[in-house]
Amino acid sequence: MTGSEDSPSFRLVYVPGVMPDKWVRIWRERLPDVPLSPVQVPAADACGILLDGGADAGFVRLPVDRTVLSAIPLYTETTVVVVPKDHLVTAADEVSVADLVDDIVLHPLDDVLQWERLPGRPALERPATTADAVELVAAGIGVLVVPLSLARLHHRKDLTHRPVTDAPASQVALSWPEEATTDLVEDFIGIVRGRTVNSTRGRRATEAEPKAGRTDPAGARRGPNAAAKPTAGKSSGRGGPRRSSSGGPKSGGRSRPRRRS
Repeated sequence: MTGSEDSPSFRLVYVPGVMPDKWVRIWRERLPDVPLSPVQVPAADACGILLDGGADAGFVRLPVDRTVLSAIPLYTETTVVVVPKDHLVTAADEVSVADLVDDIVLHPLDDVLQWERLPGRPALERPATTADAVELVAAGIGVLVVPLSLARLHHRKDLTHRPVTDAPASQVALSWPEEATTDLVEDFIGIVRGRTVNSTRGRRATEAEPKAGRTDPAGARRGPNAAAKPTAGKSSGRGGPRRSSSGGPKSGGRSRPRRRS
């Protein structure tokens, strides 16, 4: 594993729909001397950028090739259908794929859902991007099934969306090249997983923390080398004489009887 000195900055990519702001903010608080500038890339390009060394880590959509990329699944998105506000499906709180059978369902070239069989009726031509497909939905040409984050990313006032209960779902993961698990990557993993700055699993945990000692009956913590204090009323163990309650020294044996004159 290489050290952070080999990487003066941290390169992070993320796919559309992911919001990395929280993790980036924590990174900048904890590692202010290591610049991090997140870059959005097309979902289809993210894994290639990681493998080509163009980024240290990235938020991607599964699946990825686990033989060359490590991945930590983070969350699974709800899948929704984007429709005009006057569409019939808006009368329901959620729909199924069967409810779209009579609709033209747009299938953009950058679709991130893994369909076994496309729903509805196909369009004459596939839109180049999800953004183009949203424009076609607004024009009344068809509907679009996407992860919820993409519906929000391309939100329009004249469109709305409803959950599709039986559509494929998209899972977002943090990924990085298996052979390039650097210290900085470990730091970012810790941030995404919610570890504190002093977590024992993070490499930046304080190494010089004192070892936990035993707890005495009074509840105070003692270090491993702390000397025990003598308990009141007992010998300190140093051979000193015991004292009587009157303050004078107390003899260890019985006194001899006085002789009569």
